[in-house]
Amino acid sequence: MTQTSRLGKLSTLNSKELGRVVADLWQDYYILVVFVVMVIISAIVSSNFFSWVNISNVLKQSAVPGIVALGMLVVILTAGIDLSVGSLVALTGVLAVGLQRQVPLLVALLLAVLVGLAAGAFNGVLVAKRNVPPFIATLGMLVIARGLTFVYTDGGPIQVTYRGAYNLLGRSNIGPVPTIVIIWFVLSIITSIMLRRTTAGRTIISLGSNKHAVYLSGISVSWHEIAVYTFSGLMCAIAGILLTSRLTIGTPLMGQLMELDAIAAVVIGGASLAGGRGTVWGTIIGVLILGLISNMLNLMGVSAFYQDIIRGSIILLAVLFNTARTIES
Repeated sequence: MTQTSRLGKLSTLNSKELGRVVADLWQDYYILVVFVVMVIISAIVSSNFFSWVNISNVLKQSAVPGIVALGMLVVILTAGIDLSVGSLVALTGVLAVGLQRQVPLLVALLLAVLVGLAAGAFNGVLVAKRNVPPFIATLGMLVIARGLTFVYTDGGPIQVTYRGAYNLLGRSNIGPVPTIVIIWFVLSIITSIMLRRTTAGRTIISLGSNKHAVYLSGISVSWHEIAVYTFSGLMCAIAGILLTSRLTIGTPLMGQLMELDAIAAVVIGGASLAGGRGTVWGTIIGVLILGLISNMLNLMGVSAFYQDIIRGSIILLAVLFNTARTIES
């Protein structure tokens, strides 16, 4: 039943049927309610919340984890997980910065992207071809990529060489909107079209719902699993480039715990960790909710240590709520 037909038949339903329709609508749109509530609370906490400077700052801070979350969403739709995303953001970011000293800027960026693609594809091969559990495969890549990052940087920061051109990606605006935010939303639109309008995208969603049925239909399950992890690696590379562009520096500590933020955003946005359910728009709102929480706590002057406790609690609550929704459905 479509949303329009649900709303159109409300007046003809008995109380039991009405309750079911309301429950369905809540399942579909609860995340919007949560987002609106968070905006209201943030506005009450600080009178400066609705200033464009603050809103722009929230969007810029959300863009990099938002791009990583797009890759995580695609992986989670197949009932997988990618714990390596934070380390890959760091590795590709420092490579994009460091390689500028040896090769032209565009070549450095291309090589960083290729490293992200290769690392993601390697994760996918381990999962799809070698039957390594996604948790273990990507946990191994998390450690390897972080180690390579420390080796490449010798444990210290690397300054951006081509500051003028490179910083345009992460620090410029197109009109009043930060370029990095525009890139995030363009990638979100592309990802949404890929998932909803292409055969490959629908197959990815089906993998999480019933992998055996996809296999029996003659579709290559392993190819699609490799593809989703490769896509996640690509998103990490783009995020790493944008992050170093915004910071004008690459450090081996970048991206720490970003995998948790990405998973939390996807789950808060309504995706199921069991696979087969999740949307790009829900993930975007999930990222923005996490960004609003961080912004609100900063405006309130809450210590970073307490912020970690609050964010961890939100992740646990989101997973518990997601599990309850999965059982009910």
